[in-house]
Amino acid sequence: MVSRLTHEPVGVRGVAIRAVLFKGTRDLLPIYALYGVLFADHGLSTAQISLLLALWSVTAFVLEVPSGAWADTVSRRALLVLSSLLQATCFALWMLAPSFLGFALGFVVWGVASSLESGTFEALIYDDLVARGEPSAYASIMGWARGAQETTVLVAILAAAPLFALGGYPLVGWVSVGIALLHTLTAVALPSAPVAISAGAVDDLDDEPPGTAGPHVVPGSSQSMSGAEPGGLSRYVTMLRTGTAEAFRVRRVRRGVLLGALLYGVTAFDEYFGLLAVSGGASTSTSALLVAVTVAGSLVGSVLAGRTEVVPARWLAVALFLAGILFIAGSLAVGAALTAGPWLLWVGFAGIGIAYGIDFTIEVVAGARLQAAIEGRARATVLSFSGLLSEVVALLVFGFVAAATQWLTMSATIALLGTVLLVSALLTPSWLPPRAADD
Repeated sequence: MVSRLTHEPVGVRGVAIRAVLFKGTRDLLPIYALYGVLFADHGLSTAQISLLLALWSVTAFVLEVPSGAWADTVSRRALLVLSSLLQATCFALWMLAPSFLGFALGFVVWGVASSLESGTFEALIYDDLVARGEPSAYASIMGWARGAQETTVLVAILAAAPLFALGGYPLVGWVSVGIALLHTLTAVALPSAPVAISAGAVDDLDDEPPGTAGPHVVPGSSQSMSGAEPGGLSRYVTMLRTGTAEAFRVRRVRRGVLLGALLYGVTAFDEYFGLLAVSGGASTSTSALLVAVTVAGSLVGSVLAGRTEVVPARWLAVALFLAGILFIAGSLAVGAALTAGPWLLWVGFAGIGIAYGIDFTIEVVAGARLQAAIEGRARATVLSFSGLLSEVVALLVFGFVAAATQWLTMSATIALLGTVLLVSALLTPSWLPPRAADD
């Protein structure tokens, strides 16, 4: 069974199927919908729950870059298997030790799992496609994978209620453990690609014109498999230095890292969509349907990313600017629904959903362009910087909302976040790395 799972996929279609299965099962966890209530029902205060969430976030934040360097040092597929097992361990800890200490330990384990997965999966898929001579398929595969992830999150949330009715928290928790273990099998089935360039080649990378930043090496060649590579801790430090140098020294990589972080980090505003709907007069059940409109937008946007990857940067910038306008107008329309009528709720969320989908599309495209811009071997380390900075942007979003809602309505606060999309649109023509074909 294991040998069949670890067999390398045949063709790009095989890689795509395994990538979609991996991402699709990663968040197929009914515990997502109930863990906040689980903590409260076990006697935790709001302050304690906030502390748990902060512990989770800080763990992933601190380990983001170090884990990226580790992914460039050892087998990426093995790290993804470990990440999947740790995620299952988290939920098992919650079921076996439902206390503040048990929940806290689980969140630390989950934070480690998240940091191991972030950047590692994307680097593995891209290097595998490079080895097959098909890097242009990356945006399409990532789009379908992200679409699968969005879909299964919705399915998991909808499944939580009937599971809880049948067996309470234990059934919801252990089903989540089982799905996490199933997800581990999809990690085992992922390809195991060679890296495409010697780590030492990063010394040739700098702010140079496209195409002069260092020689690519055919995967499996003598340079990429050189016996002169350092080993153990020395190799890890080399990869950390290599990825850090490329992320900050190479202009198009640096700008790609920043743009990707901005586009992804700002989507933290989706945490407030439910509150936005309620602030506009929607009932609890209606708010769930309105949030589903935005999920549909992100799903469509993800799936269309493969077709959008060939669009010139200036047209992507125009689309993103229009998305910002739609997002602002949609948010303000939701706020006006209290006086103008509930129909504005649907109009407003339709605009938000379209804007959300456009942002998702361009974020996937930006990720694909960043992959093409990376010349060194420490690919996962470079990507981890984008993940780290996206967490910073998300934290800024949370802080802004917490402060702004002291004086502004929820709709006005969320509308102001749409200006980030406008700024991103202005930056896109110069910050979006060129396509590999154009390069």
